[in-house]
Amino acid sequence: MAKTIARGDSTVLLRGETGTGKEMFARAIHEASPRAARMFVPINCAAIPDHLLESELFGYEEGAFSGAAKGGKKGLFEFANGGTILLDEVAELSIPLQAKLLRVLQDGKVRRVGGTRELSVNVRLMAATHRNLEDMMTRGLFREDLYYRLNVIPLFLPPLRERPEDIPLLVELFLRRFASRLKKPVPTVGEVAMAKLIRYPWPGNIRELENVVERAVNLVDGPVILAHHVLIQGEANLSLPVATNTGAYRLDDTLAEAEREALLQAVRLHRSSRKLGAALGISHTAALKKMKKYGIAFPTDASDKQDRL
Repeated sequence: MAKTIARGDSTVLLRGETGTGKEMFARAIHEASPRAARMFVPINCAAIPDHLLESELFGYEEGAFSGAAKGGKKGLFEFANGGTILLDEVAELSIPLQAKLLRVLQDGKVRRVGGTRELSVNVRLMAATHRNLEDMMTRGLFREDLYYRLNVIPLFLPPLRERPEDIPLLVELFLRRFASRLKKPVPTVGEVAMAKLIRYPWPGNIRELENVVERAVNLVDGPVILAHHVLIQGEANLSLPVATNTGAYRLDDTLAEAEREALLQAVRLHRSSRKLGAALGISHTAALKKMKKYGIAFPTDASDKQDRL
């Protein structure tokens, strides 16, 4: 849907929980649009005090207020002319600023603080919020007319807990990113560690997952990220089998997980117990016992049972 609407010029309202990637989607829409060669200007409406946000958005004339720059200053709508502006956390705008924004959407014109002239601007507007705008309207906290102006094309980004199939893809992306940044070989993620990542509900969504992977890449000292490298906030509540009451990890649990991961990787390469045992430096009967211990079987396309023995 985002790829389709990128070709147009209509206002987009991105909805979704914190950390689902609303700004990233907005930037991707801009870069796939006819405006890609012009500016993409994101601004977090919650991060700037109201009296400063007005001058940031609409600019100001010389002498508009104490400390105003000589000659005045362009606002972000003028700066983004021909391009795209993203109003992140748009629900945090005050009612007076909502009225001024409505004017821009209706007429395509802005008036600088302290100015009398109206300046035409050609900007595609995108807005993003994690708040319930419909509830805010009923409580008089968000203008109904502005809501309908913004909600031309609503784009809902689902939370990560509703799309666990994306977690391995995102993990691979973050592994490459942070390994490169730390000048380390790109590690793989063990099956137990990946299962831990997939079953966690991720209240902080992709942003939280990114932090956890970055932490794991910093902690791992080897080719495989194991479950104890995956430090998740509140993980004591997950009843992990490898965790102790203090949150530390027992040595035998860590060694068992590492042994299981080594077996899994070796089984993919060696399709008989004799070859597997030779690769691992143990007898073929010991290799079979360890496979049974961890519930590991040879891949179904391997040689027949006689060959594996």
